[in-house]
Amino acid sequence: MRPKQWSKNLVIFAGLIFAQKFFHFDSLKTSLLAFVAFCLNASAVYLINDVKDLEQDRLHPTKKNRPLPSGKITPAQAITASIILSVVSLTLAFLLNARFGILLAAYWLMMMAYTFRLKHIVIVDILVISAGFIIRAISGAIVLDVMISRWLIACAIFLSLFLILAKRRNETIELGEAASEHRAILEEYGQRFLDQMIAVVTACTIFSYVLYTADPETVAKFHTHNLILTVPFVIYGIFRYLYLVYQRNLGGRPELILLTDRPLMLSVLLWIAAAMIIVY
Repeated sequence: MRPKQWSKNLVIFAGLIFAQKFFHFDSLKTSLLAFVAFCLNASAVYLINDVKDLEQDRLHPTKKNRPLPSGKITPAQAITASIILSVVSLTLAFLLNARFGILLAAYWLMMMAYTFRLKHIVIVDILVISAGFIIRAISGAIVLDVMISRWLIACAIFLSLFLILAKRRNETIELGEAASEHRAILEEYGQRFLDQMIAVVTACTIFSYVLYTADPETVAKFHTHNLILTVPFVIYGIFRYLYLVYQRNLGGRPELILLTDRPLMLSVLLWIAAAMIIVY
């Protein structure tokens, strides 16, 4: 079920924070339940993905230790658990908000298509994973029936691409010549190609966030120009992540980096604190 990867779903709370509803109990409860629904749904997808990639994962230096490749659980058990998690998560989503339920169902269908086909199409595989992050961000607003800034969505798109490309780069380096044996699509991604794309999305991520903070709609909504003061935390966080990717050869598991690298954690916490102080 990969509970460590549930940290990706924290983006759902962006809608709660920037809608100025963090201290509204009903809204907070709804966002928490939406987070739970997304976690369970994502885990359902992970289980099917691991069943599909069973033989390839057995060749991977770390993934071979997962419960399925190592033989600790059977494919039948994983599929049964996936069906249960899918039904529970979608039921919860539709009970919270019909539009959120439709979005989560769309996410499930998209990720199933990714598991069985789209993950083998160059560039499309990256865009599909990025779309998953965007659905998370939009879901956080939809479930509360609030609007989300177009620049914030753009920032989420570029940030997700940044994380995905960094992960692809780590995989190509870590696995070396055996990369294509584990994930055939990696043969299409050379290190130079990935570095160029990372450079592009890094600049776009920072630029789109700056535009969000300076957007007249943002200023009018929060009645302040001070949100731009949070930009240094974003720049540091991205540069720190680049340092970990290029100098420490990390980036293969962004969810672990976020939870284990103290300077990065601190920058994220300071950004959250500064944003909430300014917004509220």
